Amino acid sequence: MSETQSWDLIRQRPGPNGWIEVVTKTYRMPDGAAVDWDIMAAHDAVAVVAVTESGQFVLARQFRPGPACVLDELPGGELSVGESPLQAAVRELTEETGYRGQVTVVGHTWQGANIARRKWAAVATGCRKVSEPVLDTSEEFCEAVIVSLDDFHLRLQSGQLTDGWAGYVGLEHLGVLGRIHGT
Repeated sequence: MSETQSWDLIRQRPGPNGWIEVVTKTYRMPDGAAVDWDIMAAHDAVAVVAVTESGQFVLARQFRPGPACVLDELPGGELSVGESPLQAAVRELTEETGYRGQVTVVGHTWQGANIARRKWAAVATGCRKVSEPVLDTSEEFCEAVIVSLDDFHLRLQSGQLTDGWAGYVGLEHLGVLGRIHGT
């Protein structure tokens, strides 16, 4: 018999309210103890593995304040209210990179144990540049970067690419994992 049980939520109070909303939730544990958890409350988000018509991968390069460095990322971002993951993937890819392609949502995961957000993975194939990026103020120093399959895989392995899990889900969906580095 499993000893894992749901916890009973006793109370919740708001926490810091800047760009990220944090809520403290108090749970009753199965043994009766009350424990506080700080939970990041955020909208669902999407990350897009974008492949050009010539088989190159489209990334978004920008400074990220969490790790305090410039990272290559899968294009993506938060879903707007009432927006589906597919709609957000199409919008975010075009806004951040100026590229557009045929988009398919291929999966999702919970972003973390103390984050109330699902992160969706999408794949865009046949991508081509259709416009200049349309960046909001927090992204105005973002640039599109085009890399080969091998370079994309090296970025995934290095840990210097955010949403690595979505990158691997995208490569699996594309059926190219066995073709990386001539394997």
